[in-house]
Amino acid sequence: MGWNDLHRRSDVLRRLIDEADRRRDGVLPLDVPGVTETFADELDLVTALHLRWPTRLSGRIEEALGEDPAHPEPAVIEGWRRAASELSGVRAILDACLAAPATDEMAGALRRAQEKEWRLLAAMAGRAGAADHRAAVVGRRIEEDARAAYRPTVLPRQQRAEGLLDRVKAHLTL
Repeated sequence: MGWNDLHRRSDVLRRLIDEADRRRDGVLPLDVPGVTETFADELDLVTALHLRWPTRLSGRIEEALGEDPAHPEPAVIEGWRRAASELSGVRAILDACLAAPATDEMAGALRRAQEKEWRLLAAMAGRAGAADHRAAVVGRRIEEDARAAYRPTVLPRQQRAEGLLDRVKAHLTL
């Protein structure tokens, strides 16, 4: 994939994320211009969306831990909620695909990714090491706690007033 293809893919994915955030219905917005030409199939698209999620999640957890390092588990929960609010459309799509994957391959890929995420949550909360066999169970409980009070409240990017620094930060975390 050349630079032009990579930039086109990034632009299409950014537009798709904006549309998903606007809709927040958990449905892949395949009608966004360029999606069908840029992504091979739904698995390719869901995989690309999923790559955005752990990047944003890790960043928001790091921020929350920096604000409250003495209480890592509540900070991890807060970081999860921030990331989910900022990528509410992506989170809705990932949740819908986890609940009803289009293919067995998608189901397996999303289950493996979800287990890695749970291990990350447990490790960042200081509750288990990433290689600990209990980490996924602990991380799942942490995610459940985060979801218990999750309400997507952050407006999609195109509706928020942003300064240059905010736009640069958003672009770097995509």
